[in-house]
Amino acid sequence: MTTLTVLIAAKTDVTADVCALELQPTDGQPLPAFTAGAHIDVHLSGGLIRQYSLYGAPADRSRYRLAVLREPASRGGSVGVHGLQAGQTLTISAPRNAFPLAASGGALLLGGGIGLTPLLAMAEQLHAEGRPFQLHLSVRTRDRLPLAAHLAAVPWAAQVVVHVDDEPATALDIAAVLRAASPDTHAYACGPAGYIAWARAAVQAAGWSDDRWHSESFTPPVINHSADGPFEIELARSKRVITVAADQTAVQALDAAGVAVSTSCEQGICGTCLTPVLGGTPDHRDAYLTDDELAAGNCFLPCVSRSRTARLVVDL
Repeated sequence: MTTLTVLIAAKTDVTADVCALELQPTDGQPLPAFTAGAHIDVHLSGGLIRQYSLYGAPADRSRYRLAVLREPASRGGSVGVHGLQAGQTLTISAPRNAFPLAASGGALLLGGGIGLTPLLAMAEQLHAEGRPFQLHLSVRTRDRLPLAAHLAAVPWAAQVVVHVDDEPATALDIAAVLRAASPDTHAYACGPAGYIAWARAAVQAAGWSDDRWHSESFTPPVINHSADGPFEIELARSKRVITVAADQTAVQALDAAGVAVSTSCEQGICGTCLTPVLGGTPDHRDAYLTDDELAAGNCFLPCVSRSRTARLVVDL
């Protein structure tokens, strides 16, 4: 994957555990274009690569803006970002988008905590296009609202509603919000897996069609490994068969056999390792594929997913 070097032009602590970075080009040229909902890979020390959403206006190619939560159980990524300083250079990927806006219609943007970041870029694009939207942000306490100053300054601030867990008067009546939405409104949710599941259940209960639901999780799904057993992966191009042990991921087994698969998050979130499936039935355990893609069963994420059949045939 193509990478580029950028300058950390500014780093700001926006809450006790969230920092914001402004990245600028080192060559004076516009940065690669991106669309609302996109993310970049950030290359950190020790070979770590992590994905972070862009929250700035897509029309602004003079900078990329990130906001990163320091996770208590960080595997090194968020702690590494918080250790960066203004003036350093950073290696990143060009933007990619697995969470795009629909081409038309209004939007109900639902963000849990740091999950607001891609939604901010969406709000910028929707505002620029004159499309109706509301942005609902849920946080545990008001002092944990990321980018509060930024939210207060945007020209669409009146369309932002903040819901705080310890302020009952601000509680989100999501059923009422969904009832009030026009028929062409799409829902976009981003945040922890539990928040996504809650929002998804509300949208389904309201009778919205699946094509009006879009989500991106910032945390990996909880996986029960107690019933995991071995299975085989057949490489369609060479007919080679590789056994995946019960305590191995498919990526680990492939790597041990000398088969290279591009990976990044290794948590079933980013989609980097997405692999076509030509035979067998995947046991999907990711937070990346859409409902239609899960049902189709013609691809899987080998970093977390397994097989419901004794063998999977993959396009490798």
